[in-house]
This record gives sequence, structure tokens and C-alpha cells, in this order.
Amino acid sequence: MKAKTARELRDLTQQELESKAAELGGELWSARVKKATGQLENNALLRRLRRERARVMTVLREKLGASQ
Repeated sequence: MKAKTARELRDLTQQELESKAAELGGELWSARVKKATGQLENNALLRRLRRERARVMTVLREKLGASQ
């Protein structure tokens, strides 16, 4: 899965961003469990998921701030 840039994320609606953040949160949790049990083969996945979720949350906060 290719990470989206902040510019691409700004084109999404608030609901799409919220669902994307939830999806990434679930993937991150799953990857953490796999790491704890020794099943995670790609340790860079954790970093990528963390950063992509932070990127989504940043854009979401920007949208929420702009709507007030």
C-alpha cells in the first residue's frame, strides 16, 4: 500500500479521513501484536503506519479547525 501525501489527504472528506485513521489504527495495533509475538517480518511497517496515521490526523485537525 502506497502512503498518501498530505496534499492527497486534503482532498478527502472529514468522514473519509476518520475512517482512514481508524483503519490505520487497526493495522498499527495488529502490527504491534505481531511484533510482540515475533511474527512481524518487516519492522519498518510500524514506522510507516505510525507516520501515515499521524499525517491523516494532522489533516483531519486542520479540517476541524477550519470548520469552526
